[in-house]
Amino acid sequence: MSFLSYQETRPWAKAIKQAVTVRKMPPWYADPHTGEFRNDRTLPASDIAQISAWADAGAPEGNPADAPKPLSFVEGWQIGRPDLILEMPSEFSIPSQGTVEYQYVVIPTGLKEDRWVQAAEARPGNRAVVHHIIAFIREPGSKWLKDAVPGVPFVPAKGGHERGVMADDNLTGFAPGMPAEILPPGQARLLKAGSDIVLQMHYTASGKAQSDRSRIGVVFAKAPPRKRVLTAAVSNQKFVIPPGDSNYRVDAELTLYSPSTLIGMLPHMHLRGKAFSYRVTYPDGRREDLLNVPKYDFNWQLWYLPAEVKVLPAGTKVACTAFFDNSANNPANPDPQAEVRYGEQSWEEMMFGFFNIAVDVNINKMDLYRPKRETSQAVPAKSGD
Repeated sequence: MSFLSYQETRPWAKAIKQAVTVRKMPPWYADPHTGEFRNDRTLPASDIAQISAWADAGAPEGNPADAPKPLSFVEGWQIGRPDLILEMPSEFSIPSQGTVEYQYVVIPTGLKEDRWVQAAEARPGNRAVVHHIIAFIREPGSKWLKDAVPGVPFVPAKGGHERGVMADDNLTGFAPGMPAEILPPGQARLLKAGSDIVLQMHYTASGKAQSDRSRIGVVFAKAPPRKRVLTAAVSNQKFVIPPGDSNYRVDAELTLYSPSTLIGMLPHMHLRGKAFSYRVTYPDGRREDLLNVPKYDFNWQLWYLPAEVKVLPAGTKVACTAFFDNSANNPANPDPQAEVRYGEQSWEEMMFGFFNIAVDVNINKMDLYRPKRETSQAVPAKSGD
């Protein structure tokens, strides 16, 4: 439903009261006892009381003269008018039923010089069938998806979608509850000359044959940034969740070997996801809990942005713990009798603790993931659902 005007909102008054009273809306799942977040959507009790009183009074309109100015959208873009729009060259057909493997679409940027990205947004062409979009930056010389023809949807061989230790960076993404990324002045993502954008498209059959042609919008920074933004992930792909297990635990850890500043965290699991937490152990041994999501909801993929600056010195360990409910008591569980492993589709599972960090603009990305004078062991962000 749309809430852009009083006339559109008025019929939903009782439902709105119920949703805010039980705190189902707005969606926010962080434990208030662990960390503070500048994008906290939690409504204060006074706002809930005011909404409830309005609904109980018959949802009166009030004085139209006191209404705020209507929001202005630029062709639907959240980031304003993009400086660059990259679109799938042709529509992709989604069948009415069945599983659709992840489709990868390589789109050349055509950039002749390095550019810094201040804001980026992924826009699905057909929200009825687009489950998610992840837009990756494939830098010049990368061998990832080397057999893919630009503009033509490509399904790599099993395991061929992984980008490996020399992974390129994320640009932006789309999933339920995920707003467009608009970085503050002084921070930006690097888009090198000659780079390609690789769209990872996850389509879900809707019961009717449909098509999609999604696109990406980019706004360039007006000045060189002070910090470069990168996406990393703590991940575990070797778990096996037993049938009926209501509280299966999976742990993962990643060491950052260069200094950085934490910008945000996005826990990711699938339909059996139950709870997720982040913590760090600093080089001096001090431990800090950063985020606890005690009731994870797959329907809302949310970023949690720390209210205070979190400096992560070189040698900081970022750890995540996930719990899964594979029992019949989980109403979202596709099959409580199944043994569940890592996989791309929603009825399989994932364990990713994505996080964004700001680093020195001149950093060699791989120095984040390996000790000095060593060339092995790196776990940058991988493609995910």
